[in-house]
Amino acid sequence: MKFFFGHIVCLLFFSSAFGQKGDPKVSTPDPNKKIQIVETACGECQFKLPGKGCDLAVRIEGRSYFVDGTDIDSHGDAHAKDGFCNAVRKAEVQGEIVNDRFKVTYFRLLKSPDKKEPATTQKN
Repeated sequence: MKFFFGHIVCLLFFSSAFGQKGDPKVSTPDPNKKIQIVETACGECQFKLPGKGCDLAVRIEGRSYFVDGTDIDSHGDAHAKDGFCNAVRKAEVQGEIVNDRFKVTYFRLLKSPDKKEPATTQKN
């Protein structure tokens, strides 16, 4: 019985940990605000922002900002071939720059040119 229960717990853990796509906090755009298409990636790995770990960033009009409101792990494996630490991607975003950080209220990662799966959407 313990053996069976252990397998059920493991299955539930892995399905919840790896089965989720996107960050539900930032997936619905505000129809009253403009949606921007920006470059997004790991701030440290791709945009050379100072930091101590891998953190999500966006580049708007040539300037890079760390993102508040969603995180790098909410959008897939950051260290995958097309992950944020290895590739600069495009995203639709809404938000504002506050104290040199981008406060995101909507974030939708756009499909990679070499991928055929649908893009991920994030909710508020």
